[in-house]
Amino acid sequence: MFKQIKTSKDNREVVAQLTRKLNLGKENIIARMALTHSLSSDRKLDLKNIQDSGGKEYSKSVLLGEYEDIYIGLICTHYKLYKTDKNLSKYVKMHIDDGLKLLDYEINENPRFDGFDFLINTVTIGLNQI
Repeated sequence: MFKQIKTSKDNREVVAQLTRKLNLGKENIIARMALTHSLSSDRKLDLKNIQDSGGKEYSKSVLLGEYEDIYIGLICTHYKLYKTDKNLSKYVKMHIDDGLKLLDYEINENPRFDGFDFLINTVTIGLNQI
């Protein structure tokens, strides 16, 4: 099992900007949102496309918190992996990087969105898909 995750160099500033703009808590909260937002797109990311690790570093406990098992379970289910798979941390990293780019794009497309607006919009879209 991994101990740390580092975002890409490009996403170091993205996570800081999103944290300020959305005002939903610390950077690890935004990273968690990015992870799940990327997974919700239901795409499988290719390990060949992993980005650099020159960005923000998170310990596993800070990044995933008390819901570590759930986040790990989401990745394992999505990729049909076991929780001790050697590539698990790479998939977590890739989905955080991917999710940060998705969030950044959506927030830039809707510059008046704050964190509350973004969450309400995202939940509404999810409910409409049920």
